[in-house]
Amino acid sequence: MLKLTRPVHLLLAALTYILGASIPDYLGKPFQLLTFALGLGGVILAQLSMSLLAEVFRPHNEPLVENETPRQKETLRNNALYISVAALASTAVIVYLLYLNQVLVLFSFILYLSSFILVLAYAIPPIRLLDRGFGELALAAHIAYVIPSIGFLLQFKENHRLLTVIIIPLTALALAYFLIVNFTTFPADQKYQRATLLRRLTWERAVPLHHCLIVFAYALFALDLLLRFSILWTAFLTLPFALFQVILLRNISLGSKPNWTLLTATALAVFGLTTYFITFTFWLR
Repeated sequence: MLKLTRPVHLLLAALTYILGASIPDYLGKPFQLLTFALGLGGVILAQLSMSLLAEVFRPHNEPLVENETPRQKETLRNNALYISVAALASTAVIVYLLYLNQVLVLFSFILYLSSFILVLAYAIPPIRLLDRGFGELALAAHIAYVIPSIGFLLQFKENHRLLTVIIIPLTALALAYFLIVNFTTFPADQKYQRATLLRRLTWERAVPLHHCLIVFAYALFALDLLLRFSILWTAFLTLPFALFQVILLRNISLGSKPNWTLLTATALAVFGLTTYFITFTFWLR
C-alpha cells in the first residue's frame, strides 16, 4: 500500500501548505497553531485520497503491484477505496471544525471545495483527468496552487498578492516536475495506452514546453524582485539545478543515454527546494 500512496506527493503537499501558512506571520498576522494543524491534516488527507482513488479506478488491464493475483488486486482496490473514503470524510470533519472555530472564510471554503472537486475529477470516471492527459495539470494545481492557498487563507483570512506571485511560478515548476515523471514512465505508459500529458503532447512538443515552464517560473520570480518582493531572492538558489534539469532533458531528446533517476531527482529538487527555501526565509523573518 505504501507504493500506492505516492508518498512524494504527500510530502510536497505538506511542504506547500507550510509555505502558505508561513506567509501571514511575515505579513503581521499572529500564527494560529491549532488552525495550522487542522488545515495540514485536511490537505494531507485530501492528497492521500487523490492518490488512492487514482489506483482504485485504474483500468483492470494494469497491475497495481507486480505479480499480483486477481484476489490480491481486488483486496488492494477495496482497501484503497475504504481508506480514500475515510480520508475524504475526515477532511469534511476538519472543515466543519474550522467552521466552528470561526476561521473558515468564504474563500477558504471555496478552495476546500475546489480541492474536493479536483480530487474526484482527477481520479474518478467519467471525468478522470488522469486518463485524458490532464492529470499532471490537476496534480500541479492541487499541490502548488490550491493547498498553499488554503494554508495562507486559514491564517490570513483574505487574499494577498504576495501569495499569488509565489504560487504561480511554483505551479509551473510543479508541472515541469510531473512532466519529467511522464518521460521516465513513457515505455509503460505506451504499453498500457495511458493518456498522459506527454503522450498527448508528444516528445517534440513536451520538451519545449518543459523548458518554457522553467523559464516562465524564474522570469516571474525575477519580476517579483522588481516588484519589491525582495524576500523571494532565495528562489534563485535552485536556478543552477533548473538549468541542469533543462540540459539533461535536452541531451536526452538529442539522443544521449538517459539517466532517469538523476533527471527525476533534479526536477523534484528544483520544485521542492524552491518551496523549502522560500518557506525557510519566511519563518526566519
